[in-house]
Amino acid sequence: MADVEIIGQAPELAGPGPDAVDTAIARAREAVLDDQSPDGHWVYELEADCTIPAEYVLMMHFLDEVDAALQARLARYLRRRQTEEGGWPLYHGGSVDVSCSVKAYYALKLAGDDPEAPHMQAARRAILNRGGAARANVFTRIVLYQFGQVPWRAVPMVPVEIMLAPRWFPINIDKIAYWSRTVLVPLTVLLSLRVRARNPRGIGVRELFTTPPELEPRYFRVHSPRQRLYLALERGLRPLEAMLPRRWRQPAVRRAQSWVVERLNGEEGLGAIFPAMVNAYEMLAALGYPADHPHRRRAGRALRKLVVEHQDEAYCQPCVSPVWDTALTAHALLETRRDRAAGQAVDRALQWLAERQVTAPGDYVASRPGVPGGGWAFQYRNPHYPDLDDTAVVSWAMLRRDPHGYRDAVDRASRWLTAMQSKNGGFAAFDADNTHFHLNDIPFADHGALLDPPSEDVSARVATLLGALAAAGGDPDPRVVERVRDYLFATQTPEGCWWGRWGTNYIYGTWSALVALEALGVPRDHPRIRRAVGWLESVQRPDGGWGEDNDSYEERAPDGAAHCLGDNHPSTSFQTAWAVLGLLAAGERDSPAVQRGVEHLVTMQTRDGRWRDAAFTAPGFPRVFYLKYHGYSQYFPLWALARYRNALGERRP
Repeated sequence: MADVEIIGQAPELAGPGPDAVDTAIARAREAVLDDQSPDGHWVYELEADCTIPAEYVLMMHFLDEVDAALQARLARYLRRRQTEEGGWPLYHGGSVDVSCSVKAYYALKLAGDDPEAPHMQAARRAILNRGGAARANVFTRIVLYQFGQVPWRAVPMVPVEIMLAPRWFPINIDKIAYWSRTVLVPLTVLLSLRVRARNPRGIGVRELFTTPPELEPRYFRVHSPRQRLYLALERGLRPLEAMLPRRWRQPAVRRAQSWVVERLNGEEGLGAIFPAMVNAYEMLAALGYPADHPHRRRAGRALRKLVVEHQDEAYCQPCVSPVWDTALTAHALLETRRDRAAGQAVDRALQWLAERQVTAPGDYVASRPGVPGGGWAFQYRNPHYPDLDDTAVVSWAMLRRDPHGYRDAVDRASRWLTAMQSKNGGFAAFDADNTHFHLNDIPFADHGALLDPPSEDVSARVATLLGALAAAGGDPDPRVVERVRDYLFATQTPEGCWWGRWGTNYIYGTWSALVALEALGVPRDHPRIRRAVGWLESVQRPDGGWGEDNDSYEERAPDGAAHCLGDNHPSTSFQTAWAVLGLLAAGERDSPAVQRGVEHLVTMQTRDGRWRDAAFTAPGFPRVFYLKYHGYSQYFPLWALARYRNALGERRP
């Protein structure tokens, strides 16, 4: 098709011509402007692995609320993403994942697929070859229990009485991350009441077990001595759960119910994330809310709004990303500078963002009591859970556009961010000092993502804002600045890169850190900067681009993940853009690596001004859940190309 025709190929790269760069910027700018909503914001699709659309089908059968037409479209999506081996991966190009494959197989069977059809047989073989459904993760086994496929002992004990636990207690909902908290609270009700799926057709998946599920001896895997201790403790306490006094259970259920209802968040849903929203919707039904009750209607609509439909298929997003997409697109357009249409688009976007600043306190007050609000949420609305990454990126864009016009909003945001610094100098995504690492060993937490500790990339984003604020005449606390700089120095790997918690992976983390260190005024000849430059140059691919596979999350050390970097993984537009932006922040304007990276972006742009990547772009939870931000292949390349042109001192319109 003409609109996706690649402009050209360049196996021998000698540096981009200015006219080619200008043309690529103009095309990309027009494409981005076309994507802007009338009210000024941008929102691109946010795709996850097949777990989410499969869970949507499972939810419909759990409640006996099956939309047959939607189910058929979701099933087509699942079939199209099945690998040749028969299973489903956690991201494009990844290996088959048992948990995702079990849910996808079950969803297709519920949707009416014949288990003896070739694609279902292939899926079954892939699952059985990996130990069967008993090897699936905790969340998958909970679904299997609810559908009557595994015994009660296959799932962790998560009593709703945890809602009554004081803050000093070793396990308390305020000690876990926002995403785990919103998922867990309604789930405690479902599990404590032992709610079962209605499953109107009585469909099961016993054929996915290598041992009959009631005879399976080992549902929980042990990875550490502390985990073994917690598992033994749970086994000892499990028989006592039924003996808990009713005077505890009933108040605990009421507290969980009121906690969820307070945070239902209109038609954006509990936590504005799909897993929490599903659990809340099912909890409301289990507690007797009728289908026409306003809470249930809004909760159902919130879930349906996450569905994306294309032609004859559909998938469900895990959440939506309008604030994040809008802020990052604004940064890309700000880099184009003297373009009037781009400036007007940015002004509309920043006005839209300014209206969504969260000034009321959220759940973060559990660790920072008395701290006033000032952040932004990731989604359209999520007032209990503003996040630091979005807040820093939005505030930075406002400073870049008008250092004085948005000063009140930026000052509120910077005060909130400063108060959220953790003890080690870093910044987390939603909380402060959320480092109760013993909780990652409880049986429920086999995904290893129960917590929200500080991360290199979020810390870098906050540091970038603080540096920009100082440059604009602000007065950020020098102690906060010094501590976050020291945190970034301390977390650089010996190879020279940084880990990326919220984007894939070392390339993302290294770009984030280099931009932050530039904003903080660290000299470009500093040994840490030079080491980072050397690492980025060492993993550039022969085609001039950069690429990194999500398998790099399997090992924290980049040398242990070398097969996921450089020559062995296809270049992507967004990772190439990150690398170019990082090198430019380090002063590498004239380096061959930057020139070849820019040439790669120019070459791989399509005639409609876009870039198209199949690769997933970020982890939701490393090693467990991955995401594809569709906007990353659009605004990051534009940002990098415009930043390169500005670095050369060119000022073409």
